[in-house]
Amino acid sequence: MTMKYKILYALPMCAMLFASCQDFLQENPRYVITSDNYYQTKEQIDAAIYGAYSGLDDIYVGAYGVATSPLFALDYQPGYATRPRDAAFAENQFLFLETLDPNNEYINNWWKSAYIPIENCNSVIANLNKTKLLEDAAKNRLLGEMHFLRAHFYFQLVRLFGEVPLKTSPTTNLNEVFFPKSSQDSIYDQIVADLKFAETSGLVWEDLPGRANLGAVKSLLAKVYITMAGYPLQKGTSYYQLAYTKANEVIDSNKYPLFAKYADLRKVTNENVKEHIFQIQRESEKFGNLLHFCYLPYPEKKISIQKGVGGAMKPSKAFYDSYAEGDQRIAEKNYYYTSAVQYGKTTISTFDPFIYKYWDADAEVTGKAGANIWAIRSADIMLLAAEAKAYVDGGTTTDTKAIDAYYLVRHRAMPNEAKPISITLDQVQKERYWELCYEFQTWYDMIRTRRAFDVVNGTMINLLDFKAPEHKRAFIEADLLFPIPLEEQQTNPFLAVDTTTAK
Repeated sequence: MTMKYKILYALPMCAMLFASCQDFLQENPRYVITSDNYYQTKEQIDAAIYGAYSGLDDIYVGAYGVATSPLFALDYQPGYATRPRDAAFAENQFLFLETLDPNNEYINNWWKSAYIPIENCNSVIANLNKTKLLEDAAKNRLLGEMHFLRAHFYFQLVRLFGEVPLKTSPTTNLNEVFFPKSSQDSIYDQIVADLKFAETSGLVWEDLPGRANLGAVKSLLAKVYITMAGYPLQKGTSYYQLAYTKANEVIDSNKYPLFAKYADLRKVTNENVKEHIFQIQRESEKFGNLLHFCYLPYPEKKISIQKGVGGAMKPSKAFYDSYAEGDQRIAEKNYYYTSAVQYGKTTISTFDPFIYKYWDADAEVTGKAGANIWAIRSADIMLLAAEAKAYVDGGTTTDTKAIDAYYLVRHRAMPNEAKPISITLDQVQKERYWELCYEFQTWYDMIRTRRAFDVVNGTMINLLDFKAPEHKRAFIEADLLFPIPLEEQQTNPFLAVDTTTAK
């Protein structure tokens, strides 16, 4: 049975809101939920756990309708996507690589979508450590899940914003609200520590209800290591080796084989199994998935039961044309589609390529989309292993495990292509673009490698001074991090732009 995340408002925030009232109230408020009077039953613990998980989908929710989710900024920023529907000021800054305004609502939402869940995780961790309601084994597994989630959210923050406040305890009073920025090294050290804790917490390799599993923990740790090896920390070869080793632990488990067909990625019966190492749980009635409707070809073509939705993103022609002839990923209705039956009609609409990865067949019958969202796929981890080993070996590797990992992904796309006897860094990195496109992964790859895919010439080049197909100008150093949101700068004196970074 698939777990659907329940919503729980941040308990520590409630405590903050009512802390100032306690000086003049003669008795404790009876109906205020704080961490002091919560976590008293197993049911409350379960609700708190689900509340922490619910933060995973915060960035996927659009505040004003289709195509306004901050999530799309991650695939606008690389410059390989266009937007059929007219964009507003906030979107255009990413789409055209204009200077990012600290007041940009997308940036503010990325910040909040990490820190509010982190506060929930901190609260759950602190209170699980105190509770006597659970046996040690059960408690450790839940703690492992929370450490995994906290690592996920800090990994999101540090890659996008760089130095940010590092807070690992729950807020209990108004004196614990404002924190200075911490160095990126210290943030990454905390992320690694959280994930290493989760590794030894007793989590199972696979979790069919969709909670954190051992494969997700090791996969995220591999992604953290390869990021630390690259920019901005540049820890180099030893961390590429750590990434390679950790990725192979996932691959060698044989728990997460690739699906034979790309269509299998979208089957409801395949949620939380095999290639889907970790997914964000959705349900059509109350916890829908907006991606299906966002990627519809509106206003270019109106094909859906929902007549006016879509137009959030489509691939740039230059990127789509970069796939080799015969690549199964561009075969109709694998990763892209160019035609569809108009809803309720028999006529066929043909249009420019649109993204098909998140197509939900049920949504075109019910008008509601509830498919899970892909978060970590084994194809990503296989290519990560191959890339890490290519770095370790100086740019080209003949390592059989690395070649096997690369070839599993490549062979599904190009079934008639022979297995190579060596692979280069450029080969693997281009494969990551083609395989993981529009899964909100590409920008993270670009900023950790400082490389970009020149799709017109088919080569990997330096990111800085590269002008992507849909951008107005080339990348500069200032584009590589989001600015601290203006709201946070104005609220927290430690985050003003001229504040010295905490050491």
